[in-house]
Amino acid sequence: MADLQKAMAENARAVGELLDRLLKVGDGREARLMEAMRYSSLGGGKRIRPFMVSASARLFAVAESCAQHVGAAIEMVHCYSLVHDDLPAMDDDDLRRGQPTCHIRFDEATAILAGDALLTRAFEVLAEPAAHPDPFVRSQLVLALAKAAGAEGMVGGQMLDLMAENERLNMPEVTRLQRMKTGALIAFSCEAGAILGKAAEPARHALKAYAHDLGLAFQIADDLLDVEGTAAEVGKKTGKDADAGKATFVSLLGVDRARSQAQILADQACRHLEMFDEKADYLKELARFVISRRM
Repeated sequence: MADLQKAMAENARAVGELLDRLLKVGDGREARLMEAMRYSSLGGGKRIRPFMVSASARLFAVAESCAQHVGAAIEMVHCYSLVHDDLPAMDDDDLRRGQPTCHIRFDEATAILAGDALLTRAFEVLAEPAAHPDPFVRSQLVLALAKAAGAEGMVGGQMLDLMAENERLNMPEVTRLQRMKTGALIAFSCEAGAILGKAAEPARHALKAYAHDLGLAFQIADDLLDVEGTAAEVGKKTGKDADAGKATFVSLLGVDRARSQAQILADQACRHLEMFDEKADYLKELARFVISRRM
């Protein structure tokens, strides 16, 4: 696990440096917008999704620079989703990663625009040759991320999450919500390495299956942190789902069963990677890491 954490830290540093270069502040009056974008994307975070890109790309000997550009694009989309998720019209949070949320640090209108700009900048980064020299590969990346982030993926999942405040969801409904809201972007992060490597369908299918189980395990771990973690550990207010009466994996299964289910899903995710042998060790370790993390 120490090797994994070292590799994750190195990847997070490299992606952070790339984001710093990709999000330069100009000297025009709109510079405040870029400052808000940088504030929301350079202020820490585990960078798990970019690491998934790099770890899956290594399976196919993809250039690290390409994987990092794709990882940076995914991180922009992830950070945009957090900025919008924190808004008063959504989850109304005032703390993220231990710092004031974007709309608190700036204002609501600027936060909305910063999220919009991060999303569009992400697709610009994917479309640039630095992401991959083959334009067909770049178009595949753009298409796959659009599907993962849109109405049938992350944004659709956020809509279901808002509806869950007034409706009591059952287990299949909560599972579908989280597959869309959280799992879709995780799935793309894993599949992106196969797209970059022009991998054959069996390899792509294995990574999709891994990501499917990993995404659910990741969300169960988040639900457990919301119940058992502290604001200091998690970097944001905890207990909000319970206060809002939202159905979660923990509220439906209980703490012990939820933890057991997360372990089952992590183990199952690892089995999908057997075809890659030791080359997939980082991805296997990551599945165990996400269910044991405390932040």
